[in-house]
Amino acid sequence: MNFRSIFDSPRLKVELEKVEKQAADPNFWNDSENSQKTMRERKRLEDALATDSELTRRVEDISAYFELASEGEQVDEEITREMGGLREVVEKLETETLLSGELDRSNAIMTIHPGAGGTESQDWAEMLLRMFLRWCERKGFDTVINDLQPGDEAGIKSVTFSITGEFAYGLLTSEIGVHRLVRISPFDQQARRHTSFASVYVSPEIDDSIEVIIKPEDTRIDTYRSGGKGGQHVNTTDSAVRITHFPTGIVVACQNERSQHKNRERAFKMLRSRIYEYELEKKREASRKVEDSKLDIDFGSQIRSYVLQPYRMAKDHRTKFEVGDVDRVLDGDLDPFIRAYLQMRRAEQR
Repeated sequence: MNFRSIFDSPRLKVELEKVEKQAADPNFWNDSENSQKTMRERKRLEDALATDSELTRRVEDISAYFELASEGEQVDEEITREMGGLREVVEKLETETLLSGELDRSNAIMTIHPGAGGTESQDWAEMLLRMFLRWCERKGFDTVINDLQPGDEAGIKSVTFSITGEFAYGLLTSEIGVHRLVRISPFDQQARRHTSFASVYVSPEIDDSIEVIIKPEDTRIDTYRSGGKGGQHVNTTDSAVRITHFPTGIVVACQNERSQHKNRERAFKMLRSRIYEYELEKKREASRKVEDSKLDIDFGSQIRSYVLQPYRMAKDHRTKFEVGDVDRVLDGDLDPFIRAYLQMRRAEQR
């Protein structure tokens, strides 16, 4: 099997050498904006070369197994395994080619709010949190819960958490909107079927190279006692911070750090990201579908349904993509839905 690299590897290696030479300059870190841009470019080049190397290796291994098979060797399992691995790499590469936005490579900040329905919706919001955390684990992304308000009986009233990983924001834009669950309620003594809703919002985590001006008079900062885990100090002092931004109505909160100063710093970082996304959204509102996140958390506004009764199915109402193994989806297998959404978005942009 003859295989040629899909990347221009020699050119990428030359570009990487140039970037590494720049990073070796003693004065490199004096310009933080330029150094951050250079390090992002270095990461992009390294990832491209690593992907090209893996594709080449897998194709060569498959070719070798086919040669062994032609000689009568029993290598069916090995071929199936390598073909599955190659498919995963190609699908990942295909997904990344659909992400060309300015901030698609950024880390992300996700917020989940339950809809009307009390304990039912709060429990569903916690199920969504678990789903997204499992997806992040599958992708190798790091997560930090910044603020979590537990439900009165079960579930959560709200949660905001940060996701650190390449293309985290670009991938998770597919999840913005209302998610619907249909199931036999574990909280209903009569075992009736219930429908619950929860909204998901995602913003990019922006770095210091992007200027967002926040006037002190435009904000109100409240401190309160953290209700989460973290030790005696967290729970007995007003270390948690909530910031309200009056011009936009955006409210952010952070309680996961032990000190009020660190919580305030992280909360302002979250606020900068939310304001930046808010301004971007206003500019591209006509061409984007982020407005789904502003719909009422109720019937008719959902982007995706997860049905556990009377049948089992997860269906995206934008792309019409659906799968029957809803348990696997709720366990974090979201890539097929994300890829279908990105393909739909690319087709609409043409």
